[in-house]
Amino acid sequence: MAFTAIILAAGKGSRMKSELPKVMHKVASAPLLSHIMNSAAQAGAQNTVVVVGHGAEMVSMAALALDDTAVIACQTEQRGTGHAVLQARAALAESEGSVIVLYGDTPFIKPETLESMLEAREAGNDVVVLGFTPENAEGYGRLVMNGDSLEAIVEHKDGTDEQRKIGFCNSGVVCADGANMLALLEQVGSNNANGEIYLTDIVAIARSAGQRCTAISCSEDETMGVNSRADLARAEAAFQARRRAEALENGTTLIAPETVFFARDTLVGADVEIEQNVVFGPGVTVENGAHIRAFCHLEGCHVSEGAVVGPYARLRPGAEIAEGGKIGNFVEIKNAVIGKKAKVNHLSYVGDADIGAETNIGAGVIFCNYDGVFKHHSTIGEKVFVGSNSAVISPVTIGDHALIGTGSVITKDVPEGDLVLARSQQLNKKGRGKRLMEILRAKKK
Repeated sequence: MAFTAIILAAGKGSRMKSELPKVMHKVASAPLLSHIMNSAAQAGAQNTVVVVGHGAEMVSMAALALDDTAVIACQTEQRGTGHAVLQARAALAESEGSVIVLYGDTPFIKPETLESMLEAREAGNDVVVLGFTPENAEGYGRLVMNGDSLEAIVEHKDGTDEQRKIGFCNSGVVCADGANMLALLEQVGSNNANGEIYLTDIVAIARSAGQRCTAISCSEDETMGVNSRADLARAEAAFQARRRAEALENGTTLIAPETVFFARDTLVGADVEIEQNVVFGPGVTVENGAHIRAFCHLEGCHVSEGAVVGPYARLRPGAEIAEGGKIGNFVEIKNAVIGKKAKVNHLSYVGDADIGAETNIGAGVIFCNYDGVFKHHSTIGEKVFVGSNSAVISPVTIGDHALIGTGSVITKDVPEGDLVLARSQQLNKKGRGKRLMEILRAKKK
């Protein structure tokens, strides 16, 4: 259902005690801002306006990286949520249909919840507020309902004893027709202790004009705001708990769920087994039937069906592990394609390379891909055997079925099927080892 999302992201977040804008702090390896922008997009946001303030350039760049069609509005002075929304005046006036105001530091509102707000608008309500029922309502504004009708929003400090018993609380998220929201906001005053313009004051104005107002409910977790480092830690824990539960529900085996950490965009197929202490950074896809063994770190990579990774492996951006590929212990792969049933099993580094199907990369093999200025690419064919402790000095091409002897340093292309021995000749000096050790021991005394 198409709508316009206005995301308020102007706050400094002084309780974070950080130079980084609050909405740029990360949960699940992604800025807070990206979570709510993603939810809005999934719910059908046709237009997105991000209201920036503190760290405007950084926040704007992040927003545009996520959605290059986003409109940026600037709030140069912080005068409340209503004032922030008014900075998107042009978008409000020009929007066709509903507008939902969201918060960059409230990352977990689900697309389904936004869709429910839009459905309530379609049902004939002029203003729809998102509410929740917390375990402890102390300090929250209360939503006073009469059946489906929202009669008032009462701040905790202003409420009567009876109103403070209400458990249904205001999240601050509001949905209304854009032009109507603008008209209502232009009537909101700033005659309050803080001299600010509050978005939720539009409910009282709308009701006095005979408009229909309602509220829908979501879980408390969805409305979790992030205002401090402690909040950030709680948000991370909440995200991971939810994501682990989803993984288990969708057919992923987690040996020790509490030790697996997902990124916001991690994609994991069915029948994947993930052992303990695995960390997923951004941009990872793991296909059906793959096995990620203990203590692995994956980022910006693709693991195909039936592949095995780890234990103690690191897959960096650009790593592509084909069907049945095996990446073993203490192996690092970066910007490289590992072909079908190819193996890199022990203590090796493969960077900027294509490794053909069924090729075996021995223990301690290093691809020397960087000359101090430029990166270079190597291509290894199918069913090649690269012996342990060899060094491939990129750029080179090694043909199919070649055999590289242990300890070789490969500096030239290798034709298909060749045997390569590229190491110094061994010299044995009779008796010299024993005599040299005796001399050294004598010196040590």
